[in-house]
Amino acid sequence: LISFLLIGFDTVNSVQFSNHTGYAHWKGQVLNSDELHELYEGLKLNKVNRYDYVLTGYTRDTSFLAMVVDIVQELKQQNPNLVYVCDPVMGDKWNGEGSMYVPKDLLPVYRDKVVPVADIITPNQFEAELLTGRKIYTEKDALEVMDMLHAMGPETVVITSSDLQAPLGNDYLIALGSHRKTKADGTRITQRIRVESPKVDAVFVGTGDLFAAMLLAWTHKHPNNLKVACEKTVSAMQHVLQRTIKSAKVQAGEGNKPNSAHLELRMVQSKKDIENPEIIVKATVL
Repeated sequence: LISFLLIGFDTVNSVQFSNHTGYAHWKGQVLNSDELHELYEGLKLNKVNRYDYVLTGYTRDTSFLAMVVDIVQELKQQNPNLVYVCDPVMGDKWNGEGSMYVPKDLLPVYRDKVVPVADIITPNQFEAELLTGRKIYTEKDALEVMDMLHAMGPETVVITSSDLQAPLGNDYLIALGSHRKTKADGTRITQRIRVESPKVDAVFVGTGDLFAAMLLAWTHKHPNNLKVACEKTVSAMQHVLQRTIKSAKVQAGEGNKPNSAHLELRMVQSKKDIENPEIIVKATVL
């Protein structure tokens, strides 16, 4: 799982790489907007372009991203109930400093075109700050940033990771979620949650992809209960990461630091935990 545009059960690789970019070297191709359009036209000609969900992740090309927006808008005309889940992959923080690992010109496309058509977004703290132009120093800041993101379009916002101080202590990582629903009478109900999960001392690649995919699945199962959806998502993540780090340490050998190959996520081995996770991480309603 490197990166993808997922439409229903049809998968389109936005990049076709030999391996993920956490390795020192990679080779492969990047799908451009014309090629994406051609694939979608094939689906459309066969009248198999009605979907319930769209999930997008890593891409490096602005025209590709703009084409995604056009396709999502067309799919929403086909099915007004379609849910678009966007993981706005742009960058992250290391040692408190944020940096982008995609071209900077993707930011305005995400902010002005993609996020407004998304129903669920899963930025990390740095990406949420980029999208809103607002820094997050406290939980109150994060809640206000999520309100700003709601105002841009999405009903559900989950900040998947942050460097905020966790009430449980320094060994825990905070994720925050907000679900805003407008009732028939026009009143708004907002559910906000905080999830604290144990930190794992390793650098993994693909955790954002996994989080977004599982959040899609569990919000489908629990559409009006973000607390349960996030508990199942984060618990499954913990099962996968703990299994991965345990295996990586064995492969690396005692006293050696695991490398990128050792730290490949143990997805297949975690199939049961992904499908039916034991809840080991509980969310707090704010």
